[in-house]
Amino acid sequence: MRGDGIPDVPVSHAMLDAEGRLVAADPAIMALNDHAGGALGTPLAVPQLATVVRLARRLGVLVSRAVTVGDDDADIDLWVRVQPDGAGTRLTVSGWRELRPRIVATPRAAVIETGDLCWETDAALRLTFVSIEAARRIGVDALALLGRPLTMLFALDEAGEGALPILEAVARRTPLHDQPARLRANDMAVSLTARIKRDAAGEFAGLDGVARAADAPPAPRPVSMAPGFTDGLDRALRAPLARIIAHADTIHAEAEGPVQRDYIDYASDIANAGRHLLGLVDDLVDLQAVEGPDFAVEAEPIDLADVARRAAGLLSVRAANAGVAIARPLPELRIPTTGDFRRALQIMVNLIGNAVRYTPEGGVVTVTAAQAGDRVVAIVADQGKGIAPADQARIFDKFERVDPSEAGGNGLGLYIARRLAEAMGGALTVESVPGEGARFTLTLPA
Repeated sequence: MRGDGIPDVPVSHAMLDAEGRLVAADPAIMALNDHAGGALGTPLAVPQLATVVRLARRLGVLVSRAVTVGDDDADIDLWVRVQPDGAGTRLTVSGWRELRPRIVATPRAAVIETGDLCWETDAALRLTFVSIEAARRIGVDALALLGRPLTMLFALDEAGEGALPILEAVARRTPLHDQPARLRANDMAVSLTARIKRDAAGEFAGLDGVARAADAPPAPRPVSMAPGFTDGLDRALRAPLARIIAHADTIHAEAEGPVQRDYIDYASDIANAGRHLLGLVDDLVDLQAVEGPDFAVEAEPIDLADVARRAAGLLSVRAANAGVAIARPLPELRIPTTGDFRRALQIMVNLIGNAVRYTPEGGVVTVTAAQAGDRVVAIVADQGKGIAPADQARIFDKFERVDPSEAGGNGLGLYIARRLAEAMGGALTVESVPGEGARFTLTLPA
């Protein structure tokens, strides 16, 4: 129990009705809301939480973001997840990290006197501390760097075999050794070492590091990047990217009030770029998985029509924003098969997402499911410009795209989708006539 009466719990839940009134809450959220002057049956009184709830209800999608809430004499760092649930809203709050003024220990001052540049970051690799005296020697304003990305202080260079040791350290939660870098201020070569920081829940909380002149004795070099490098990549990068996307969406939706039109457009570009990077992280992790010698999928009874309907539902907002309709299988249709539900859904989301991207405004993407003898099929048909016969084979190759100049993915989606279909004993094929759209067919055993 904290001194202000808010219990120390890792995750707390609450439910709100359609008008944003708090109808049920765990003790931690209830205490926080009470301190802000709220009560059950009244609108959520914590402004930061209420803003995220309004945004999620307005967009009709799950929204996750970090917030800092002022509570008595302390600020509390929270991670908020809001999911519209029918007429109500489900609120999940985790983190509960109390922020206190930073106290620099005496041993650190001794390190600074040697000329080493000490630094720390948060989980998103934003600078939270830079040694002032060492920064002054190189003409850097340490205070101006706080809250900025680590790369504003250092330009990171590749180590042997094109690897960036900092990526593997963050992904694997292991100490950082000998990351080549250059100071942005004077292009001086340095070597970065750091330890991993963890929060009270044991989760990654950032890096605590030192930059030494490159001619200093190098720290022990870790082994080169292992084949399983991507094992922790999604966990390391997903949270920072999700926060970037959430903040950009908040600006774009003007959730905090009117914003200048140019900034709204910038926010949209930032959010789209963040989603592209998040998709690339997913694809790289999946690529490593499907190419592994021991890769296998679950074999369980699934309903392919239900999978198709769910995938269409997940992309309904994107389609509406693009002015494209999605015709999906009827609710009563059942197409039983055997496969991995999550992987089948991943394939269908990829196919429908591509179809929405290439269908012109006012067009329709048609998703159907049927049984054909001892096989079942799900077909996604778009009204795009089609695919030339010479390109229909290579679009399933790794990093291949028909027209790289067009906005789109990274050339991995169809390659991974076909590998997943084959792992389930099925196939993924395409039929297309230029100018008449394309039909992608997922086939699985009945």
